[in-house]
Parts: sequence; structure tokens; C-alpha cells
Amino acid sequence: MNIFFAPDITGRKCVLDEIESKHCTRVLRLTTGENINLIDGKGGLYTGIIADSNPKKCLIEITGHIPDFEKKNYRLHVAIAPTKNIDRFEWFIEKAVEIGVDEITPLICEHSERRILNPDRLEKIIISAMKQSLKAYKPVLNNLINFDAFCRKTVQGEKFIAHCEDGPKFFFGKEIIPCSEYVVLIGPEGDFSANEIEQAKASGCLEISLGNSRLRTETAGVVACAIAAMVNTD
Repeated sequence: MNIFFAPDITGRKCVLDEIESKHCTRVLRLTTGENINLIDGKGGLYTGIIADSNPKKCLIEITGHIPDFEKKNYRLHVAIAPTKNIDRFEWFIEKAVEIGVDEITPLICEHSERRILNPDRLEKIIISAMKQSLKAYKPVLNNLINFDAFCRKTVQGEKFIAHCEDGPKFFFGKEIIPCSEYVVLIGPEGDFSANEIEQAKASGCLEISLGNSRLRTETAGVVACAIAAMVNTD
């Protein structure tokens, strides 16, 4: 199934941007009259026919529309410290989108080794993962934010912090209520500092475990996404 991202679909026609137009006409070699599928990132899945296979602005005639395509029954926001190796963080972004995430906030923590990101590249990874996994909703990618500033923000959902320090914790999969909103904080390679854990708890975060294994940052983020998806699977 050929899927294209078109965020500005209105009426019965739309024009793909230059990147999607080139992919459609030059990479996939699709021509006028062929059928394609589109997602708008707002929940809409569309069918269409190529009306003009222009490699810079491919014109599509919309033939069908499914609103709220596979809308999830929960909302997941992962606030996570980017890894020193950017490839690992990009892997997390890709897999989180494929599994199901609604919002991602990159955190700058006391032990963070990466404090710079390329949001344009991450947005491209998000769109590619959406198309690969047939997701019609585009996750929100927020700007980098300091941990303390994030803790002061008002966010939707029950808040959890996953860390490796000793002490009592709840298992995330047993603690969350299906069909709810969750915010999960994941620390950097050196984990959250003791001060950050206390700050998170003071802001209303519940301390959680993601299992018995000691996980890398990017793996922990993916596991949190997978647990939330499984808990909310009928």
C-alpha cells in the first residue's frame, strides 16, 4: 500500500509537497490515473487518484475519506532525555511512533550528554514511521526543555517517572488505568539525579518500574510505549 503524507487536504483535491511528489513519481514511478492512499496527521485516511504526476507538485483527486482512522483509546506522552548517540534516540522516535505515542518531549537533565537536536530530521522520521505503520495521527514533537521547567508545566494525564534507583516502585503495566492519559518520564544514560527524582515526585509523579531488566534510555521509552499499548488492547 502506497501511503503519502498530506497535512493540508481540503475538498476533493490536494497537492503533495515536493518531497512526497518526487517519492511518488520518481521513486515509486506512479503515474496519472493510479490509486494512492494518504494520511493527514489529524486522523484522516484518504484514497485518491493521481490527476497530474508532476514531480514537484503532484495533484491528487480525493476519492474517499475515513475520519479518526484507528483512533487510540488512550493518550501517551513520553518525556525523555535524548541519548548521546543520536542514532539511538532516532530509533526510539521511530519505534515509539510505530507502536503508538501521542506526544514526545525531549528533556535536558543533570546527567544529559546531548543538549542539541535537529527537529527537522526528527519530524521526517516521525512522518516516515507514520506511513510505515499506517498511523493517521501525527505525534507532537516538542522542543527541548529543561527537566525542572517540564516539572513546572501543566501536562495532561497521570504522571510517572521511571528510574533505576533503589526503593519501592510500582510496575507501570499494573498501575495504569486503561483508556486514560499518561505522561512517562525517562532519564538519560546516567539516569535521573536524586534531586530530579524528588522534584518529579513533588510535582505529582509516581515512581515506576518498566520490568526487572536494567534498560537503556531508548529501550525504556519503547517499553513504556509497548506496555501502554498492551494495557489498552481489547
